[in-house]
Amino acid sequence: MILTDYYQMVKLPEQKSKMRLDCNVSTRSYPEFETMRNKHGAFFFYFGDLPDRFGGDIHRKADKAITKTKNISSVLVPDIEQRFGYGDVRGTNDALLFLFNTDFTQIDVFVARGQRNNKRQLYLLLADGELNNEIEQLKQQAVIDSVTE
Repeated sequence: MILTDYYQMVKLPEQKSKMRLDCNVSTRSYPEFETMRNKHGAFFFYFGDLPDRFGGDIHRKADKAITKTKNISSVLVPDIEQRFGYGDVRGTNDALLFLFNTDFTQIDVFVARGQRNNKRQLYLLLADGELNNEIEQLKQQAVIDSVTE
């Protein structure tokens, strides 16, 4: 299996922040995300436009980013007609694939450990439906993450 971990992030109605997404369901298996949980056990991040302070050539490629105090990943969406995106976890060799709903109030995040250099190819497999079986397997392994704070 190429995809190793799954996190479903949702915009909770009681959240005041427009950009905050909280983990609703996950495999609770990706160490980089698990260490970001707060003292109540909740995992969340912020999804929004790419901050101006991000340097380098990333502004030519990405419009969105996921952050939590620091950058977690830039989010590239090559085709606005499709609800897919990709990125990588800063400081790791891991790729991320994203499935968005139409108003970005739910994002399914899939991790492919060690696949940072293949993230564009993985995006193409995702867009072609080649990863649907792996996605379903990870979703079946996921548990409700009811801790929100």
